[in-house]
Amino acid sequence: MNDEWIWYLLIGALLTFMAVARGPIRRLPLTGAMIYLAVGIAMGPAGFGLVGVDLVDKDGLLTAVAELGLVISLFSIGMHLRVRLRNPLWILPLRLGGPAMLVTIALMFGFTALLTGHADGAALFLAATLAPTDPVLANELRVTQAGDDEPVRFALSGEGGMNDGATYPFALLGLTLAGADMLGGSGVAHFAGTVVWGLASALAIGWVFAIVFARSIFVLRTRYGEAIGLDGFLALGLMSAAYGAALLVNAYAFIAVFVAGVALRHEELRATGDKNPADVLEDVQRGQRREVAKDPEKAHAYLAESMMGFTLEMERIAELSLMLIIGCVVSAHWRDMLALHAALPAIFLFFVARPLSVVVAMFGARVDSSQRHLIGWMGIRGVGAFYYLMFGLQHARGAMTPLLPAVLDAIVLSVLLHGSSANCLLRRYFDRRG
Repeated sequence: MNDEWIWYLLIGALLTFMAVARGPIRRLPLTGAMIYLAVGIAMGPAGFGLVGVDLVDKDGLLTAVAELGLVISLFSIGMHLRVRLRNPLWILPLRLGGPAMLVTIALMFGFTALLTGHADGAALFLAATLAPTDPVLANELRVTQAGDDEPVRFALSGEGGMNDGATYPFALLGLTLAGADMLGGSGVAHFAGTVVWGLASALAIGWVFAIVFARSIFVLRTRYGEAIGLDGFLALGLMSAAYGAALLVNAYAFIAVFVAGVALRHEELRATGDKNPADVLEDVQRGQRREVAKDPEKAHAYLAESMMGFTLEMERIAELSLMLIIGCVVSAHWRDMLALHAALPAIFLFFVARPLSVVVAMFGARVDSSQRHLIGWMGIRGVGAFYYLMFGLQHARGAMTPLLPAVLDAIVLSVLLHGSSANCLLRRYFDRRG
């Protein structure tokens, strides 16, 4: 008999445990990501050897898996941000997703160059890899439901949705300087043009696809009684179409998916009004769902909430899968991660670059000191950094392999430090506000 039964038992036990113990875990300085990471390390070469090979050699497969997890998470975050676009609250994530990330990249590039003695493409790529916060692992920090407008939660959620795509041009530039032909041209003007095109086309694709999608489904359901059910298929269809179209025209596809989620929610907000969609649907019984889907007053709310519920479940599965994989990779490279030069970039990032970038970006913003400090600390790194690491290995393995321990250190330290402190700091923050 082969070892297949071990995998089924292990995954089944882990899924059951996380579902049953969700309440106690929330009350402890513990997160699901910490548990998944520990299990992954135990499964790897340094543990029981259930995964006896170095998964880094499968960089193409790991890039695709991490990419899928990010796409689902970015779309889910976008659908949670149910705030009108003219609301000043949007300024907070824009400050974090733009200026704060640029300052972080600059600081990390300078520190890495100083540490290694080389201001080269590898240093820029590492800075771009570690600069964005992670949308997959930030469950404790995210808005609790559609319509949640608490400033800290909204700012961190929106930032996680924006900066994985915003760092993409700098990652490409780093790879190009390291010898990979990623930009298809040279010169500052060419790079600036690709950035403008990538952002503008991603915004347009995400918004147009979502609006056309939402209005088409609304007409099919309310007028003809068609396209009812399989809302999960619709969610996957929209995010896949937006992502694929963005890739086709060399747009920043992660931003397109996030914008599609925001636009779909905005269309629901426009149709439903200020009343929360959960309140609109609170009296709906299971047997009435088909009729509600055809109700012009509730159709938008029903579609948005159904799609968001599906993406949340998919996101939790993606988190489990990816953290197990990252744990296995850590298990194969833990010795390299113990070197001081591998841990220093993460330490500098968490205690210097992130807080300082938030101070600079939030200058003049409508946040108090406690909110600024909390945002400055809670910059989780995880699946996004792992994706860019695998992406870099796929295109320039020779130059990027030395970065592997530093990126893994940043992920592990972030999961432990941010994960163990998130619930405590958030409770203290909300207690102070009554």
